[in-house]
Amino acid sequence: MKIIDLRAMRGPSYWSVKHNKLIVMKVDLEDYADQWSNAVPGFAGRLTKLFPDLGKSQNNTESTKQSAKHPPLTKEQLADGEPLGHVIQHVALELQRMAGMPVYWGKSYPAREEGVEFVVFAYQEERAGRRAAEAAVEIVESLCTKQKIDVRPIIDELHEIREDEFFGPSTWSIVAEAASRNIPYIQLKNSSIIQLGYGCNQKRIWATTTSYTSHAGVEIAGNKNRTKAMLKDAGVPVPRGTTVYSPEGLRDAIEELGFPIVTKPLDGNHGKGAGINITNWKDALAGFKAAQVYSDAVIVEQFIEGFDFRLLVVNGKLVAAAKRTPAAVTGDGKRSIQELIDEINKDPRRGVGHEKELTRIKADKHTMAILKGRELTLKSVLPAGETLYLKSTANISTGGTATDVTDLVDPYNVLLAERVAGIVGLDICGIDLLTTDIAIPLNKTRGAVIEVNAAPGFRMHVAPTEGLPRNVAAPVVDMLFPPGSTSRIPIIAITGTNGKTTTTRMIAHMVAAQGYKVGFTTTDGIYIQGEQLEKGDCTGGQSAEFVLKDPTINYAVLETARGGMLRSGLGFHTCDIAVVTNVAADHLGLRDIHTVEEMAAVKGVVPRTVRKNGWAVLNADDDLVYAMAKNLDCKVAFFSMDEKNPRILDHVEQGGVAAVYEEGYVTIYKNSYKLRIDRAAEFPITFGGRATFNIENSLAAALAGYLAGFGRDEIKMALRTFIPSSSKTPGRMNVYKFPQFEVIVDYAHNTAGIEKFAEFMENTPATYKVGIVSGLGDRRDEDTISFARICGRIFDEVVLRQDRDLRGKSAKEIAGLMTKGLRKDKEDVKITEIERETDAIDYVLQNAQPGSVITILTENISETTKKLEAYEASLMESTTA
Repeated sequence: MKIIDLRAMRGPSYWSVKHNKLIVMKVDLEDYADQWSNAVPGFAGRLTKLFPDLGKSQNNTESTKQSAKHPPLTKEQLADGEPLGHVIQHVALELQRMAGMPVYWGKSYPAREEGVEFVVFAYQEERAGRRAAEAAVEIVESLCTKQKIDVRPIIDELHEIREDEFFGPSTWSIVAEAASRNIPYIQLKNSSIIQLGYGCNQKRIWATTTSYTSHAGVEIAGNKNRTKAMLKDAGVPVPRGTTVYSPEGLRDAIEELGFPIVTKPLDGNHGKGAGINITNWKDALAGFKAAQVYSDAVIVEQFIEGFDFRLLVVNGKLVAAAKRTPAAVTGDGKRSIQELIDEINKDPRRGVGHEKELTRIKADKHTMAILKGRELTLKSVLPAGETLYLKSTANISTGGTATDVTDLVDPYNVLLAERVAGIVGLDICGIDLLTTDIAIPLNKTRGAVIEVNAAPGFRMHVAPTEGLPRNVAAPVVDMLFPPGSTSRIPIIAITGTNGKTTTTRMIAHMVAAQGYKVGFTTTDGIYIQGEQLEKGDCTGGQSAEFVLKDPTINYAVLETARGGMLRSGLGFHTCDIAVVTNVAADHLGLRDIHTVEEMAAVKGVVPRTVRKNGWAVLNADDDLVYAMAKNLDCKVAFFSMDEKNPRILDHVEQGGVAAVYEEGYVTIYKNSYKLRIDRAAEFPITFGGRATFNIENSLAAALAGYLAGFGRDEIKMALRTFIPSSSKTPGRMNVYKFPQFEVIVDYAHNTAGIEKFAEFMENTPATYKVGIVSGLGDRRDEDTISFARICGRIFDEVVLRQDRDLRGKSAKEIAGLMTKGLRKDKEDVKITEIERETDAIDYVLQNAQPGSVITILTENISETTKKLEAYEASLMESTTA
């Protein structure tokens, strides 16, 4: 078995609009192409021995729900016979679940090639999903060949990936709360920073620091001496203490404070390097050295008797409180300390790192030091009922537990916590205090605030060991996005085979004319407020995210092409308006899309992402595009070049909205009313009405603008001022008028596109028509011949050039196919072969006949533009000389 192709989807895709994080794998089963699981003796038993829980319903709602939707793979099914692709899918999912990543959705089905399967399954972390895919194939092949395999190292590797890359519990609680409110999020590349919302409405979080977290507040909280001084001046009870830098200074501090004491690093966090309840010089010196690992300056404080409490304040209000208990074991007089730890770690709520609500207890150096101080080892047996604390701090991350006490906090302590957060200046603040009873005012229990934390952990509150879980992420999201505010910006997405770039630019121009700050993507680049920031084909998910991450824009117009959707999915989950221009035979045979119907399913992903009250704008003249309306939950509007199209008439009669080309006008139909925008011939992009394909694009743009809330006059003005040029619409109907002839630069590169262009050329007077064209190596032979055939009908002379990237065919093969097509209907068409595009341009310019029209179907728009501009400049020089 071997993996032919492996891709990761990061948004809505051809394989699923709902499940965005998917691995799409193409597997050649080779020797096992015709075999199912029951054809391999003992396969079912070996597989279920490796994965005992495979196919079993887990004890949680999500698993039960997923199992109902997607029946599990059972031992009985394996014995009866299951396709090996289906088995690989379930193994990949189970590997991730065993590593603490609860994923369930998947599907598998035969590819077009004999013996090849598509395996599609969900992932939580992309790197883990890719590794699970590779491992699943290895495991299934090993089971088929009866080779031994150990899955534990694979699961350990996946576990490490999860710990490295998955959100921490605090971050995840905020992200999940935001997602539940339909607030989109993006994890910024190579960082733990999460963007909530889009464009100018975005906010950011980093763990539990936010866009509103004060740098000064973080600095104050990070300096324990400064924090304590500020709190003391404000009347907050704090322990007496001092800062020392040497053993001598430690001795002086102990003489002043007396035992018991606490030692901790000045700039420490998460309890690192802290020692508590120190009662002798030997332990004090050890505590001092442990603290100096993290900071040269060591705080020495009097030890405050009481329990450890964490109070969480968000946006000035106390939202949760927890009693924290360090990791501990209680003796039974029989088992060793290690055995007691092992027993506690069997609790299903405990996992590795942040995997679950509790962390497994590890006997680390700190634990060993505590045991040594009490003259114990891990083999020691504690007397029955005796409790041994294994850590000096109560952090959940080191195995501690938490009990929710939010409802018990005395009003005095509530006010105290809220004052502390304000004094330090933190929007999210964790206050640690010691007291015998949180239900009694701190000043009456002789307790004290011992620490103030920026970026406090939420795990103890959202998943306490005992007591009520508290949704502490909700007030964070409330603070970032108060009621009445928005996290999103309007998104208009455009897809189709032809016309999508021009339509995208027209819509972006229209939106910008209304005063919006627009970011848009096209096949030639990314534009932010009219400035091109990236060049090249920018129609994939990463380019969409580039725009949505930009903090200066408040409107996005995104061209969305087939390639990006098949490569990694969309860069957004929902949009407000989706436009589908058309679907034609182009790029067939690439990335396993072989038919026009399959291509329509790819393009149909975009309208399926429209929010419920948004609009899909569909071409009613295109059967495949019109059919997309059947599967949509949003509102639908149609456009048509035929005012008598029965689909349009029926739609409007039922109260629908449409745009129609009628009597020379671009007109909006709504119910029985007509709103005439303007004569299409008045729009420069239509070249006086000759470019019917751009009339069609104008219909789509006008309808999108109308549905976006723009008025008739605003739409009219935008379309009248959208002038095709090398800067406004590079490579799309750029016309250069020279004294003796005209040059048209365009990007028509498929049969449907060149057919539309042929209509334009038929209505364009010329004494002689010349075309510079090329074939593409990644097209089917029949597509290349069909494209060339139409070129042969259009032009009196064809200059055949070659693309720099031949895309899988030789220059000779492409030229042969093009020549065959060019001569199909016009055997005497003049054909000149010139390999380089720039040389071909030089040739046609030097040999141009008076009154002729030269068409350059260009590969390199910028180079072609430079060439023509240079030619234009040379003519001006010769005229003025």
